[in-house]
Amino acid sequence: MSIISPRSSCPACNTPIKPLDNIPVLSYIFLRGRCRKCGEKISMRYPAVELLNGILYAAVFYFFGPGWHLPFLLFFSSAMIVITFIDLDFQIIPDIITIPSIAIGLVSASFLLPDPFNLSIVGFKNSIAGLFLGGGLFYLIAVLSRGGMGGGDIKMMAMIGAFMGWKGVLLTTFIGSLVGSIFGIFLMVFRGRGRKTKIPFGPFLAFGALTTMFFGGKILKWYFNL
Repeated sequence: MSIISPRSSCPACNTPIKPLDNIPVLSYIFLRGRCRKCGEKISMRYPAVELLNGILYAAVFYFFGPGWHLPFLLFFSSAMIVITFIDLDFQIIPDIITIPSIAIGLVSASFLLPDPFNLSIVGFKNSIAGLFLGGGLFYLIAVLSRGGMGGGDIKMMAMIGAFMGWKGVLLTTFIGSLVGSIFGIFLMVFRGRGRKTKIPFGPFLAFGALTTMFFGGKILKWYFNL
């Protein structure tokens, strides 16, 4: 569904939502969680996603400060949130998010984006290396697992590599795999799920990518000082 046209509307009565009723978080509170027209309950997911996005924006500004890099880091953060919730619902990662983001990542990382592991800019060579490592590594996993990894995950990792370089790909993969494995073991032990239960991997990669963006340098420093 397009986020531009037609305008946002109530899922129950299809009434277009007025701008005053579409203010993130606040409108939900003022409307007491119900549509102004039909009174149908509004899902808590809407304000939860809005609040999560706002918290991430505040964190990005706090960690990286103002500058030309800021809009691209905010864009990347929002993309991770969108990918997470779409993958949870439908187990897909739309190309309309990842493919344009690869180009945006290459351009912004070449001139503006800070490297998570040092004080320099990511740079074009590092960005292109990250793109091919992320996409290539997950393509190889998809081939070896015979479909256990989807095409959306491949393009998502290419996107992450374009934004954060090859080191970002490796740390994102490690964190995402670790957290995903812990979650999978939890499902097997406490929910009776089997080893072949399908679990969307996008949310774990998104968590790994955001963790790398904020704390990548500190994590590597801590690890090598052990």
